[in-house]
Amino acid sequence: MQFGTFSFNRVEFAGSLGDLGTLIPLSVALIILNGLSVTAVFLMVGLFYIASGLYFKLPLPVQPLKVVSAIAIAFPLKITASVIAASGMIFGVVLLLLAFTGLIDWLARFFTKPIVRGIQLGLGLILITRGIEYIRTPAMFIQQTESTFSLMGFPINPIIGISGGIITLLLLGSKRFPASLVIVCGGIIIGILSGSLSGINFALGPTAIGFISPTLADFHPAAILLVIPQIPLTLGNAIISTSDTCRSLFGDNSTTRRVSNRALATSMGLINLLTSVIAGMPMCHGAGGLAAHHRFGARNGGSNLMIGLIFLVIALVFGTIGISLLMSVPNAVLGILLLFAGLELALLIRDLTEKNDLFITLLVAAVGFAPTNMGLAFLVGILVHFMIRRVKIKL
Repeated sequence: MQFGTFSFNRVEFAGSLGDLGTLIPLSVALIILNGLSVTAVFLMVGLFYIASGLYFKLPLPVQPLKVVSAIAIAFPLKITASVIAASGMIFGVVLLLLAFTGLIDWLARFFTKPIVRGIQLGLGLILITRGIEYIRTPAMFIQQTESTFSLMGFPINPIIGISGGIITLLLLGSKRFPASLVIVCGGIIIGILSGSLSGINFALGPTAIGFISPTLADFHPAAILLVIPQIPLTLGNAIISTSDTCRSLFGDNSTTRRVSNRALATSMGLINLLTSVIAGMPMCHGAGGLAAHHRFGARNGGSNLMIGLIFLVIALVFGTIGISLLMSVPNAVLGILLLFAGLELALLIRDLTEKNDLFITLLVAAVGFAPTNMGLAFLVGILVHFMIRRVKIKL
């Protein structure tokens, strides 16, 4: 089915599921550990997906802010829902200032092509590693710490991962049986048959949404612990790399030119201001998620509208049942999605031919991958790039 530039078919729907490997684990953890509202989180995810699809007309991803989420999940007693809300407010204001003053375009000049490719490669390696971890873990679901299911003495989760990986390889590019649609639906069926929904209260309707007013005491840890470490990754990955990845995957045309640095900063700034008020999850776009949607078949904003509608239904109709359904997706399936998204992102370096550019790219990727610090990788990339060009080093 086609409406203007929007396609609604199996392939676009399959592509819309490609980034669940990043979205589900972090959002579920923030809900369970940090007390965010189920309905608030998935309502804003759905609205952000739909708004991004309508404006950009491309399958732009919606993801949790990774540094914010990781720190919040690691220290749930210190990083409360009100601290997370404060971080969203600060982050939203910072991004809007960068967009409206034009500073974002000035900062973008420091992200040369080799540095951007290095960030993309580093993120790709991180996604590949995380995907393999999800596949290797004996625990079948994210809420488990050990295996409760086995086949002939072997944990079933790695078996699902190996089988699902082979199926994904065989179905990549298939329009009749899109890979991500097959493995996600198959994974949910396996999860439900394994008892993931046992003991669940099947009451319908949304969960409570509370308006949050952070105190002044919440803004200090929000700025120091969450926002400042997040900003370099957001500039490099969610804005500049996402804009570049759009043109790399979809060509340089009038549609991809809408995905500018200012437009991305504005969309993320607005959504974080809105979601922070109702105990939602701080969010961003991302090059890895874009590669994931593209890898599994998404080519236009129709995929955003479909996945956005699903999250709206989960938020407003199913409530707690919705999070239980998402938690029914086996770890191995999430791992497969991350693995293939990482491969798609890492392969963007194939357009580099100069040895100097490749050296900078590999160095940035290594620095970003080893300590998982894209801000440090960016600074190292700028320094080395300047030295090579200034001293005119030829590798």
